[in-house]
Amino acid sequence: MGMNFGAVYAAPVIFFCQNNQWAISVPFEKQTKSENVAVKAKAYGMPGVRVDGNDILAVYKVMKEAVDRARAGDGPTLIEAVTFRMGPHSSSDDPSRYRPDEVVADWQKKDPILRFERFLKTRDLWDEDFERECVEGAKETISAAIKAAEAAGPPALETMFDDVYATMPADLAIQRDGLLRAKEAGQLTGKDEGYFPL
Repeated sequence: MGMNFGAVYAAPVIFFCQNNQWAISVPFEKQTKSENVAVKAKAYGMPGVRVDGNDILAVYKVMKEAVDRARAGDGPTLIEAVTFRMGPHSSSDDPSRYRPDEVVADWQKKDPILRFERFLKTRDLWDEDFERECVEGAKETISAAIKAAEAAGPPALETMFDDVYATMPADLAIQRDGLLRAKEAGQLTGKDEGYFPL
């Protein structure tokens, strides 16, 4: 529905599909008769692009083209980035039950970070000092983001109703008002703010 809406109204949107080839334990070829995801764009009247999702520069190139297209008012693009889910789908998943070890080992060789590192080394743009700078910089950025998020605290309860509808439906307004009354009456605690009387 989103793709159809985007195409009909020439919305400046990029539909990005990270195709990791598995829906939990079901391989892609058992999920669709289409040869790939990108080809589905044709039915919606938009370009569909398939790219090696483990090639950083190739992904950048097709994304830039799609962004430029959207900004020019030429509508949406569907991008299918073909990659591989290295780990389990969830904490209860055991991918070794349905994926051959040799396939996983083959995809490990295509690690996008290592590929890009090798590319930069061939151009003398990567060395141990640069790697250390990247790793330490990333750690600092992540640490600062975690601290900022923890310091911000939870959002105000009523914000869960904001920016969902242009005009809030009556039943949702009733729920919002019930939540705010319960909060003002001290009927909510940090543990049960997800439940409130109507």
